[in-house]
Amino acid sequence: MTMPGRPNPPGLLVAAPRSSSGKTTVTLALMRALARRGLAVRGAKCGPDYIDPAFHQAATGHPSVNLDSFAMPDAMLDSVATMAGRDADIVIAEGSMGLFDGIVAGEGRTGANADIAARYGWPVLLVVDVSGAAQSAAAVALGCASYDPRIRIAGVVLNKVASPRHRRLVEAGLTRVGIPVLGVLMRDATLALPERHLGLVQARETGDLDARLDRLADLAEASLDLDAILSAAAGRLPDLAELTLPPPPGQRIAVASDEAFSFLYPHMEAGWRAAGAEIVAFSPLADEAPPDRCDACWLPGGYPELHAERLAAAATFLNGLRSFARHKPVHGECGGYMVLGTSLEDAAGITHSMAGLLPVATSYKARRLHLGYRVATLIADGTLGRAGARLIGHEFHYASELTATPGPDIALANVTDAEGIPQGLAGHRFGQVSGSFFHLIG
Repeated sequence: MTMPGRPNPPGLLVAAPRSSSGKTTVTLALMRALARRGLAVRGAKCGPDYIDPAFHQAATGHPSVNLDSFAMPDAMLDSVATMAGRDADIVIAEGSMGLFDGIVAGEGRTGANADIAARYGWPVLLVVDVSGAAQSAAAVALGCASYDPRIRIAGVVLNKVASPRHRRLVEAGLTRVGIPVLGVLMRDATLALPERHLGLVQARETGDLDARLDRLADLAEASLDLDAILSAAAGRLPDLAELTLPPPPGQRIAVASDEAFSFLYPHMEAGWRAAGAEIVAFSPLADEAPPDRCDACWLPGGYPELHAERLAAAATFLNGLRSFARHKPVHGECGGYMVLGTSLEDAAGITHSMAGLLPVATSYKARRLHLGYRVATLIADGTLGRAGARLIGHEFHYASELTATPGPDIALANVTDAEGIPQGLAGHRFGQVSGSFFHLIG
């Protein structure tokens, strides 16, 4: 079944009642299979995850975007959705956590997957992990179908089915409540993609990714009712003439890009390019310095804690970064922030010297999960905006700061969580250098 490319293509949201249900497996299988049929498939990720969009791009051959109903103002959210829909036959969005999981906020602003499905009229393809359950899985699916009247469950994909008998029992329960089964995946541990502490191993590091994606597409052809899933796609995306996207920090931006620095949100890069900025990639792991011809430098998050020894030995990179920072703005997010500091302690407890541009020492040995939205009010003018500007980002890391909390004279921002609970002062700024653990979204 083919659908003509259109500015407002239909879409589907692949979601689940909880994390680790198989959303990514189903999403990538569906994307790759539809792309192999000749459809122009575009991907989206609900929420602040910065790893999955790269897998979507590998599966479809086109960039994916994040859609976040909490962190993005309405104009930005619709602008990013417009980007996702351009020249597409269908948009496949992947949820994060559970379908309704978000913060306590007004309707449509919770950051939950359901907000995105409701806003754009996308039916939900619900992935249910049925391991350890049979007919009771139908009660879970029915609960999802009735919990929020704004959304519609198009059907269910059963995951981790143990046997033909198990399948019959689960399907009997779903027939009773009138929810169609649109696919069945048997239990198969080899389908899982490799993971590490922040989620999947990055797409660029998964050497056999194309082969894995083709295997998932084969699985989709055999195990999913692709025609029924295509027929279920619905909704309407905006088609804005002018897009509201994040402004660039300069007109020629040096962006660190390699296995240690890769977490740059696609809509950020798109916003910079739309404003006429040029993005110049360089690799700290290859001991490359930010090019002098650039007028700003951005160090995204990533995994510097896994490459601390190499980064500490990258003299051309570190000296070039220090030289660049004498005259031009530099900003680091999460991993980039750690490298801008004085030192980084790795998992083995070995301390490695970093750039020393900000008075912060970090440790990956003293591991503690930091996770959640951050609402930041800038203390002073800088790369991210004017003093008093309100920014929203997300924090997800295991590193700890070993130095004292910065005072207002050197802190980047006053920060609260998504519900307004104060988190204190965060980040650092010194001259034209700034950094923090939160990734800017909107």
